[in-house]
Amino acid sequence: MIERSLLWAIGIPRLLHVRTCYRRRPRQRLRSRRPQGPVSVLCGRRLEGYGRDNKSDGRARVNTALFVTMRYLFFTNTPAHVHLYKHAIDDLRERGHEVLVLAREYTCTVDLLEWEGLPYAVYGSCGTTKRSLLRRLPGHYVRAIRLARRFDPDLIFGMGGYAAHTGAVTRTPTVLFIDSEPADFDHTISTPFARTILTPNTFRKELGERHYVFPGLKECAYLHPNSYEPNPQVRDRLGLEAEDRYAILRLNAFGSQHDVGKEGITGADRQHIIEQLSEDVTVFVSDESGDADLSDSPAEPFELHPALLHDALAAADLLVADTQTMVTEAALLGTPAVRSNSFVGDDDMGNFLTLEKQGLISNVTSVEEILECATAVLADPDAETIWQRRREAFLSETVDLTQVLVDVALAGGSVEDCMAVRQFGGSVRRESADAVGVHGD
Repeated sequence: MIERSLLWAIGIPRLLHVRTCYRRRPRQRLRSRRPQGPVSVLCGRRLEGYGRDNKSDGRARVNTALFVTMRYLFFTNTPAHVHLYKHAIDDLRERGHEVLVLAREYTCTVDLLEWEGLPYAVYGSCGTTKRSLLRRLPGHYVRAIRLARRFDPDLIFGMGGYAAHTGAVTRTPTVLFIDSEPADFDHTISTPFARTILTPNTFRKELGERHYVFPGLKECAYLHPNSYEPNPQVRDRLGLEAEDRYAILRLNAFGSQHDVGKEGITGADRQHIIEQLSEDVTVFVSDESGDADLSDSPAEPFELHPALLHDALAAADLLVADTQTMVTEAALLGTPAVRSNSFVGDDDMGNFLTLEKQGLISNVTSVEEILECATAVLADPDAETIWQRRREAFLSETVDLTQVLVDVALAGGSVEDCMAVRQFGGSVRRESADAVGVHGD
């Protein structure tokens, strides 16, 4: 019922009926490699009036040889999208191209954009409930399309309907990044309008002839060793000594469209997990919805800026979560992770099945299994060494996704010359034949 209401709210039946099959070539603009004289930019804050007269990147430069400039529009609907694109955006801007981020004000998305200093405009806000998204969806589309027309991009990047439909209406080529197989509804209404669809090679669902895969995961765009190095000073910010052990409990809001009918760790189980883990380690709770009551709990709320969460995760002894992205992030950082939600099972997403096969995470369905896995990790004095070895083995067969995104952007959305990707079903590694380190540790 929610999916049908969403379709009619944004007029998708009409869009699908007149499916846009254009191949608009990006416009090439000859401009100075560096603007003359000092310029100003609204960077790291809302660009309410962003348009053709506000195109600089805020740095004073001198005029040099002419080169082709492009305009790139990135949609960041969640905090994870900011991380996915932030390094590619920096790279493109350093090359002299113009970039604008269209953001949805959802949890800490805007806070991260501010922290990273990226040029953005907010096209709408959304709470952590599905009803909030449904009610505000038409207004989101109106403002996103208006801002996109004003910016007039050559290429759009995004992860679903907002980017795809904005590209269709403005006749702009769109590159979709997709990493969640259960989002059937979003795939149906977005993929017909994409020039290119990129997914990890663990993705198990075919999305058409324009579907290409790369070796790795979405999180390789910002946690690949080429892009990220943990900051050990995060322990000081958490009020911990060097020898203090701690775990993070991450709780999902389950407010997205693809979360309909799904649930994670509930109230009574949360408290039981906290009480058991607190006997061995300090427990920090990161709650996406902000509804967790910790007043009578031995746990502490995670109160650092969300941009520091990866540093805290890298130094943690354990992650217990009912969310998705943060579990993958823990795996790429070499932090043991236990994941439990109703997605877990034979039909689970390919990335989590692969990470479990590599011995980096555990996918379980009950609080008893959560505590069994967590207790085993915390009791193992060699856990850190084992997980780091597994992490290195896994990352050795992945690519720096940021470089892939930049290459695709510079090619106007084409992947023909990008050696790191292959068409879905082509000759690319989907999973390692052996589970590295699981039986050999």
